[in-house]
Amino acid sequence: MLAADLFTLSTRALTAHRLRSFLTLLGIAVGIAAVILLTSIGEGVHRFVLAEFTQFGTNVIEIAPGKTKASGGPGGLQTTVRLLTLDDARALERVPGIRAVTPIVWGNSEVGANGRLRRTTVEGVGPEMREITKMTVQSGSFLPDESFDHARPLAVLGPKLKQELFGSASALGQRLRIGGMQFRIIGVMAPKGQFLGMDLDDTVFIPTARALELYNREGLMRINLTYREGLTSGDVAESVKSALAARHGREDFTLTTQEDMLRTLSKILNVLTAAVGALGGISLLVGGVGIVTIMTIAVTERTNEIGLLKALGAQERTILGIFLGEAVALSALGGAFGLLLGVGIAQLLRLAVPALPVQTPLSFVVLAEVVAIIIGLAAGVLPARSAARLDPVEALRAE
Repeated sequence: MLAADLFTLSTRALTAHRLRSFLTLLGIAVGIAAVILLTSIGEGVHRFVLAEFTQFGTNVIEIAPGKTKASGGPGGLQTTVRLLTLDDARALERVPGIRAVTPIVWGNSEVGANGRLRRTTVEGVGPEMREITKMTVQSGSFLPDESFDHARPLAVLGPKLKQELFGSASALGQRLRIGGMQFRIIGVMAPKGQFLGMDLDDTVFIPTARALELYNREGLMRINLTYREGLTSGDVAESVKSALAARHGREDFTLTTQEDMLRTLSKILNVLTAAVGALGGISLLVGGVGIVTIMTIAVTERTNEIGLLKALGAQERTILGIFLGEAVALSALGGAFGLLLGVGIAQLLRLAVPALPVQTPLSFVVLAEVVAIIIGLAAGVLPARSAARLDPVEALRAE
Protein backbone atom coordinates (compact mmCIF):
# COMPACT_ATOMS: atom_id res chain seq x y z
CA MET A 1 0.00 0.00 0.00
CA LEU A 2 1.24 3.46 -0.91
CA ALA A 3 2.14 5.86 1.90
CA ALA A 4 -0.44 8.35 0.60
CA ASP A 5 -3.19 5.70 0.78
CA LEU A 6 -2.05 4.72 4.27
CA PHE A 7 -2.25 8.37 5.36
CA THR A 8 -5.71 8.77 3.80
CA LEU A 9 -7.09 5.70 5.58
CA SER A 10 -5.69 6.81 8.94
CA THR A 11 -7.03 10.36 8.51
CA ARG A 12 -10.50 9.21 7.51
CA ALA A 13 -10.66 6.89 10.50
CA LEU A 14 -9.90 9.79 12.83
CA THR A 15 -12.30 12.26 11.19
CA ALA A 16 -15.09 9.68 11.11
CA HIS A 17 -15.30 9.91 14.90
CA ARG A 18 -14.36 13.53 15.52
CA LEU A 19 -15.58 13.81 19.10
CA ARG A 20 -13.93 10.59 20.17
CA SER A 21 -10.68 11.53 18.47
CA PHE A 22 -10.74 14.99 20.04
CA LEU A 23 -11.33 13.63 23.55
CA THR A 24 -8.49 11.15 23.07
CA LEU A 25 -5.97 13.74 21.91
CA LEU A 26 -7.22 16.05 24.67
CA GLY A 27 -5.95 13.54 27.22
CA ILE A 28 -2.47 13.73 25.68
CA ALA A 29 -2.74 17.52 25.38
CA VAL A 30 -3.54 17.95 29.08
CA GLY A 31 -0.61 15.72 30.01
CA ILE A 32 1.82 17.62 27.77
CA ALA A 33 0.51 20.98 28.99
CA ALA A 34 0.98 19.88 32.62
CA VAL A 35 4.53 18.72 31.92
CA ILE A 36 5.44 21.94 30.09
CA LEU A 37 3.89 24.19 32.73
CA LEU A 38 5.42 22.44 35.74
CA THR A 39 8.87 21.99 34.18
CA SER A 40 8.81 25.63 33.04
CA ILE A 41 8.22 26.73 36.62
CA GLY A 42 10.87 24.31 37.88
CA GLU A 43 13.44 25.44 35.30
CA GLY A 44 12.58 29.07 35.99
CA VAL A 45 13.16 28.61 39.71
CA HIS A 46 16.40 26.75 38.90
CA ARG A 47 17.79 29.61 36.81
CA PHE A 48 16.51 32.26 39.21
CA VAL A 49 18.20 30.70 42.23
CA LEU A 50 21.50 30.20 40.39
CA ALA A 51 21.42 33.77 39.12
CA GLU A 52 20.68 35.10 42.60
CA PHE A 53 23.52 33.01 43.99
CA THR A 54 26.14 34.11 41.46
CA GLN A 55 25.27 37.80 41.64
CA PHE A 56 27.04 37.96 45.00
CA GLY A 57 30.45 37.55 43.46
CA THR A 58 32.39 34.93 41.54
CA ASN A 59 35.55 32.95 42.32
CA VAL A 60 34.51 32.83 45.98
CA ILE A 61 35.84 30.36 48.54
CA GLU A 62 34.26 29.97 51.99
CA ILE A 63 36.14 28.63 55.02
CA ALA A 64 34.25 27.48 58.10
CA PRO A 65 35.70 26.36 61.45
CA GLY A 66 35.61 22.64 62.12
CA LYS A 67 36.28 19.68 59.86
CA THR A 68 33.15 17.89 58.65
CA LYS A 69 33.71 14.14 58.88
CA ALA A 70 31.52 11.15 58.15
CA SER A 71 30.25 9.27 61.18
CA GLY A 72 28.52 5.99 61.79
CA GLY A 73 25.46 7.70 63.20
CA PRO A 74 22.91 9.85 61.43
CA GLY A 75 24.39 12.85 59.63
CA GLY A 76 27.96 14.09 60.01
CA LEU A 77 30.04 14.98 63.03
CA GLN A 78 31.68 18.39 63.11
CA THR A 79 34.54 18.93 65.55
CA THR A 80 36.53 22.12 66.02
CA VAL A 81 40.14 21.79 67.13
CA ARG A 82 41.06 25.45 66.68
CA LEU A 83 38.96 28.51 66.00
CA LEU A 84 39.40 30.66 62.93
CA THR A 85 40.93 33.99 63.93
CA LEU A 86 41.71 37.40 62.50
CA ASP A 87 45.35 36.28 62.25
CA ASP A 88 44.21 33.43 59.98
CA ALA A 89 42.46 35.94 57.73
CA ARG A 90 45.61 38.09 57.58
CA ALA A 91 47.71 35.02 56.70
CA LEU A 92 45.37 34.10 53.83
CA GLU A 93 45.86 37.54 52.30
CA ARG A 94 49.46 36.49 51.58
CA VAL A 95 48.50 33.31 49.68
CA PRO A 96 49.45 33.70 45.97
CA GLY A 97 46.45 34.47 43.76
CA ILE A 98 44.19 35.70 46.58
CA ARG A 99 42.60 39.03 45.70
CA ALA A 100 40.48 39.84 48.75
CA VAL A 101 39.73 38.33 52.17
CA THR A 102 37.02 39.15 54.69
CA PRO A 103 36.56 37.61 58.17
CA ILE A 104 32.88 37.32 59.07
CA VAL A 105 30.88 37.28 62.31
CA TRP A 106 27.15 37.90 62.48
CA GLY A 107 24.36 38.12 65.01
CA ASN A 108 20.99 39.69 65.70
CA SER A 109 20.77 42.76 67.89
CA GLU A 110 18.62 45.74 68.72
CA VAL A 111 19.93 48.88 67.05
CA GLY A 112 18.95 52.43 67.89
CA ALA A 113 19.34 55.76 66.12
CA ASN A 114 17.38 58.96 65.60
CA GLY A 115 15.13 58.05 68.53
CA ARG A 116 14.05 54.78 66.88
CA LEU A 117 14.75 51.14 67.74
CA ARG A 118 14.81 48.12 65.49
CA ARG A 119 16.05 44.53 65.81
CA THR A 120 18.07 43.49 62.80
CA THR A 121 21.05 41.49 61.55
CA VAL A 122 24.50 42.80 62.47
CA GLU A 123 27.32 41.53 60.27
CA GLY A 124 30.97 42.00 61.19
CA VAL A 125 33.05 42.11 58.00
CA GLY A 126 36.34 43.33 56.63
CA PRO A 127 36.79 46.28 54.27
CA GLU A 128 37.13 43.96 51.27
CA MET A 129 33.72 42.37 51.81
CA ARG A 130 32.17 44.81 49.30
CA GLU A 131 34.53 43.61 46.56
CA ILE A 132 33.92 39.94 47.29
CA THR A 133 30.12 40.21 47.23
CA LYS A 134 29.93 42.81 44.44
CA MET A 135 27.94 45.18 46.64
CA THR A 136 27.89 48.92 45.92
CA VAL A 137 27.62 51.96 48.15
CA GLN A 138 24.69 54.29 47.54
CA SER A 139 25.96 57.17 49.65
CA GLY A 140 29.00 57.77 51.80
CA SER A 141 31.64 55.03 51.85
CA PHE A 142 32.19 51.45 53.00
CA LEU A 143 34.35 50.43 55.93
CA PRO A 144 37.87 51.90 55.48
CA ASP A 145 40.97 49.78 54.90
CA GLU A 146 42.13 49.49 58.49
CA SER A 147 43.81 46.77 60.51
CA PHE A 148 41.34 44.12 61.62
CA ASP A 149 42.39 44.51 65.26
CA HIS A 150 42.27 48.31 65.41
CA ALA A 151 39.22 49.09 63.27
CA ARG A 152 37.26 52.11 64.44
CA PRO A 153 33.59 51.78 65.52
CA LEU A 154 32.10 52.64 62.14
CA ALA A 155 28.89 51.31 60.60
CA VAL A 156 27.34 51.02 57.14
CA LEU A 157 23.57 50.56 56.84
CA GLY A 158 21.52 48.60 54.37
CA PRO A 159 18.97 50.78 52.52
CA LYS A 160 15.92 49.25 54.22
CA LEU A 161 17.40 49.72 57.70
CA LYS A 162 18.37 53.30 56.86
CA GLN A 163 14.80 54.04 55.76
CA GLU A 164 13.38 52.55 58.96
CA LEU A 165 15.68 54.55 61.21
CA PHE A 166 16.09 57.85 59.37
CA GLY A 167 13.39 57.98 56.70
CA SER A 168 14.33 60.44 53.97
CA ALA A 169 16.86 62.25 56.19
CA SER A 170 20.59 61.67 55.74
CA ALA A 171 22.14 59.05 58.01
CA LEU A 172 25.77 59.94 57.32
CA GLY A 173 27.66 61.07 60.42
CA GLN A 174 24.85 60.02 62.75
CA ARG A 175 25.34 57.85 65.82
CA LEU A 176 24.09 54.27 65.94
CA ARG A 177 23.80 52.22 69.10
CA ILE A 178 24.17 48.44 68.89
CA GLY A 179 23.80 46.71 72.24
CA GLY A 180 25.98 48.74 74.58
CA MET A 181 28.33 50.02 71.85
CA GLN A 182 28.24 53.25 69.86
CA PHE A 183 29.06 53.49 66.15
CA ARG A 184 29.26 56.32 63.64
CA ILE A 185 27.43 55.79 60.34
CA ILE A 186 29.68 56.44 57.33
CA GLY A 187 27.70 54.89 54.48
CA VAL A 188 24.49 53.43 53.10
CA MET A 189 24.56 50.47 50.71
CA ALA A 190 22.65 50.22 47.44
CA PRO A 191 19.75 47.71 47.37
CA LYS A 192 20.98 44.12 46.97
CA GLY A 193 18.15 41.87 48.12
CA GLN A 194 18.26 38.58 50.01
CA PHE A 195 20.97 35.95 50.03
CA LEU A 196 20.40 32.50 51.59
CA GLY A 197 17.63 33.87 53.79
CA MET A 198 19.58 36.97 54.93
CA ASP A 199 18.15 40.32 53.89
CA LEU A 200 21.27 42.36 53.11
CA ASP A 201 19.14 45.49 52.73
CA ASP A 202 18.06 45.17 56.39
CA THR A 203 21.58 44.68 57.75
CA VAL A 204 24.17 46.86 59.46
CA PHE A 205 27.83 46.20 58.62
CA ILE A 206 30.52 46.84 61.24
CA PRO A 207 34.21 45.86 61.51
CA THR A 208 34.78 42.21 62.40
CA ALA A 209 36.81 42.97 65.54
CA ARG A 210 33.94 45.10 66.86
CA ALA A 211 31.45 42.29 66.15
CA LEU A 212 33.66 39.83 68.08
CA GLU A 213 33.61 42.24 71.02
CA LEU A 214 29.88 42.86 70.69
CA TYR A 215 28.98 39.16 70.76
CA ASN A 216 31.81 38.16 73.13
CA ARG A 217 33.24 35.66 70.66
CA GLU A 218 36.82 34.42 70.37
CA GLY A 219 36.62 33.01 66.86
CA LEU A 220 35.19 33.81 63.46
CA MET A 221 32.15 32.18 61.94
CA ARG A 222 33.49 32.30 58.38
CA ILE A 223 36.33 33.56 56.25
CA ASN A 224 35.36 34.40 52.68
CA LEU A 225 37.91 35.12 49.99
CA THR A 226 38.08 35.64 46.26
CA TYR A 227 40.92 34.90 43.84
CA ARG A 228 42.16 36.30 40.55
CA GLU A 229 40.52 35.45 37.25
CA GLY A 230 42.25 32.71 35.27
CA LEU A 231 43.13 30.58 38.30
CA THR A 232 41.36 27.27 38.92
CA SER A 233 39.40 26.87 42.13
CA GLY A 234 41.10 23.55 42.84
CA ASP A 235 44.62 25.01 42.77
CA VAL A 236 43.65 28.00 44.91
CA ALA A 237 41.80 25.77 47.37
CA GLU A 238 44.89 23.58 47.80
CA SER A 239 47.07 26.63 48.45
CA VAL A 240 44.60 27.94 51.02
CA LYS A 241 44.38 24.53 52.71
CA SER A 242 48.17 24.26 52.93
CA ALA A 243 48.56 27.76 54.38
CA LEU A 244 45.82 27.32 56.97
CA ALA A 245 46.81 23.75 57.88
CA ALA A 246 50.38 24.93 58.49
CA ARG A 247 49.08 27.48 61.00
CA HIS A 248 46.72 25.06 62.75
CA GLY A 249 48.93 22.00 62.63
CA ARG A 250 46.16 20.01 60.97
CA GLU A 251 43.19 20.45 58.64
CA ASP A 252 40.55 21.34 61.22
CA PHE A 253 38.43 23.54 58.97
CA THR A 254 36.02 23.06 56.08
CA LEU A 255 36.70 24.74 52.74
CA THR A 256 33.96 25.11 50.14
CA THR A 257 34.51 26.61 46.70
CA GLN A 258 31.79 28.40 44.82
CA GLU A 259 31.87 25.61 42.23
CA ASP A 260 31.08 23.12 45.01
CA MET A 261 28.20 25.29 46.19
CA LEU A 262 26.79 25.70 42.69
CA ARG A 263 27.18 22.00 41.94
CA THR A 264 25.29 20.99 45.07
CA LEU A 265 22.63 23.63 44.51
CA SER A 266 22.22 22.60 40.88
CA LYS A 267 21.74 18.94 41.85
CA ILE A 268 19.01 19.88 44.33
CA LEU A 269 17.25 22.08 41.78
CA ASN A 270 17.53 19.41 39.07
CA VAL A 271 15.78 16.96 41.38
CA LEU A 272 13.07 19.58 41.96
CA THR A 273 12.59 20.11 38.22
CA ALA A 274 12.47 16.35 37.60
CA ALA A 275 9.96 15.88 40.43
CA VAL A 276 7.51 18.47 39.15
CA GLY A 277 7.95 17.11 35.61
CA ALA A 278 7.10 13.62 36.89
CA LEU A 279 3.87 14.96 38.38
CA GLY A 280 2.88 16.22 34.95
CA GLY A 281 3.97 12.88 33.47
CA ILE A 282 1.19 11.16 35.41
CA SER A 283 -1.34 13.08 33.30
CA LEU A 284 0.58 12.06 30.20
CA LEU A 285 0.39 8.41 31.25
CA VAL A 286 -3.37 8.73 31.64
CA GLY A 287 -3.52 10.10 28.08
CA GLY A 288 -1.57 7.06 26.86
CA VAL A 289 -4.06 4.74 28.53
CA GLY A 290 -6.83 6.63 26.73
CA ILE A 291 -5.19 5.96 23.36
CA VAL A 292 -4.92 2.22 24.14
CA THR A 293 -8.59 2.14 25.08
CA ILE A 294 -9.78 4.03 21.99
CA MET A 295 -7.60 2.02 19.60
CA THR A 296 -8.82 -1.25 21.11
CA ILE A 297 -12.43 -0.12 20.58
CA ALA A 298 -11.55 0.91 17.02
CA VAL A 299 -10.18 -2.56 16.22
CA THR A 300 -13.40 -4.15 17.49
CA GLU A 301 -15.60 -1.76 15.51
CA ARG A 302 -13.63 -2.17 12.27
CA THR A 303 -13.26 -5.94 12.22
CA ASN A 304 -15.16 -6.20 8.93
CA GLU A 305 -12.96 -3.52 7.38
CA ILE A 306 -9.83 -5.38 8.47
CA GLY A 307 -11.18 -8.63 7.06
CA LEU A 308 -11.95 -6.94 3.72
CA LEU A 309 -8.48 -5.41 3.51
CA LYS A 310 -6.89 -8.79 4.19
CA ALA A 311 -9.14 -10.49 1.64
CA LEU A 312 -7.96 -7.93 -0.94
CA GLY A 313 -4.35 -8.88 -0.22
CA ALA A 314 -3.31 -6.40 2.48
CA GLN A 315 -0.37 -7.72 4.47
CA GLU A 316 -0.11 -7.75 8.26
CA ARG A 317 2.44 -4.93 8.24
CA THR A 318 -0.03 -2.78 6.27
CA ILE A 319 -2.78 -3.30 8.84
CA LEU A 320 -0.23 -2.70 11.58
CA GLY A 321 0.85 0.52 9.89
CA ILE A 322 -2.73 1.83 9.57
CA PHE A 323 -3.51 1.49 13.26
CA LEU A 324 -0.09 2.63 14.43
CA GLY A 325 -0.45 5.65 12.15
CA GLU A 326 -3.76 6.52 13.76
CA ALA A 327 -2.29 6.22 17.26
CA VAL A 328 0.76 8.32 16.39
CA ALA A 329 -1.40 10.94 14.65
CA LEU A 330 -3.61 11.24 17.72
CA SER A 331 -0.65 11.60 20.07
CA ALA A 332 1.23 14.02 17.78
CA LEU A 333 -1.80 16.28 17.41
CA GLY A 334 -2.49 16.06 21.12
CA GLY A 335 1.17 16.87 21.85
CA ALA A 336 1.12 19.94 19.58
CA PHE A 337 -2.10 21.16 21.18
CA GLY A 338 -0.64 20.54 24.63
CA LEU A 339 2.51 22.48 23.76
CA LEU A 340 0.48 25.49 22.69
CA LEU A 341 -1.64 25.20 25.82
CA GLY A 342 1.30 24.72 28.21
CA VAL A 343 3.50 27.47 26.76
CA GLY A 344 0.51 29.82 26.57
CA ILE A 345 -0.45 29.27 30.22
CA ALA A 346 3.22 29.62 31.27
CA GLN A 347 3.53 32.98 29.53
CA LEU A 348 0.20 34.20 30.93
CA LEU A 349 1.37 33.16 34.38
CA ARG A 350 4.62 35.04 33.82
CA LEU A 351 2.70 38.19 32.90
CA ALA A 352 0.19 37.82 35.74
CA VAL A 353 2.82 37.07 38.41
CA PRO A 354 6.09 38.77 37.36
CA ALA A 355 7.80 37.64 40.57
CA LEU A 356 7.31 33.99 39.61
CA PRO A 357 10.23 32.84 37.44
CA VAL A 358 8.92 30.89 34.44
CA GLN A 359 11.28 29.63 31.73
CA THR A 360 10.44 27.19 28.91
CA PRO A 361 13.61 25.96 27.16
CA LEU A 362 13.27 24.86 23.52
CA SER A 363 14.72 21.46 24.46
CA PHE A 364 11.71 20.86 26.76
CA VAL A 365 9.31 21.65 23.91
CA VAL A 366 11.01 19.28 21.47
CA LEU A 367 11.37 16.54 24.09
CA ALA A 368 7.71 16.81 25.11
CA GLU A 369 6.53 16.37 21.51
CA VAL A 370 8.86 13.41 20.98
CA VAL A 371 7.61 11.81 24.20
CA ALA A 372 4.01 12.30 23.07
CA ILE A 373 4.72 10.54 19.77
CA ILE A 374 6.55 7.69 21.54
CA ILE A 375 3.62 7.25 23.94
CA GLY A 376 1.22 7.11 21.00
CA LEU A 377 3.43 4.56 19.26
CA ALA A 378 3.70 2.41 22.39
CA ALA A 379 0.00 2.71 23.16
CA GLY A 380 -0.99 1.68 19.64
CA VAL A 381 1.24 -1.38 19.35
CA LEU A 382 -1.02 -3.90 21.10
CA PRO A 383 -4.28 -2.87 19.36
CA ALA A 384 -2.46 -2.71 16.00
CA ARG A 385 -0.94 -6.16 16.44
CA SER A 386 -4.32 -7.50 17.44
CA ALA A 387 -5.82 -6.07 14.25
CA ALA A 388 -2.99 -7.35 12.05
CA ARG A 389 -3.36 -10.92 13.35
CA LEU A 390 -7.12 -11.23 12.72
CA ASP A 391 -8.12 -14.11 10.51
CA PRO A 392 -9.69 -12.59 7.34
CA VAL A 393 -12.48 -15.19 7.13
CA GLU A 394 -13.44 -14.78 10.78
CA ALA A 395 -13.18 -11.00 10.46
CA LEU A 396 -15.58 -10.94 7.49
CA ARG A 397 -18.08 -13.05 9.41
CA ALA A 398 -18.09 -10.65 12.36
CA GLU A 399 -21.16 -8.55 12.93
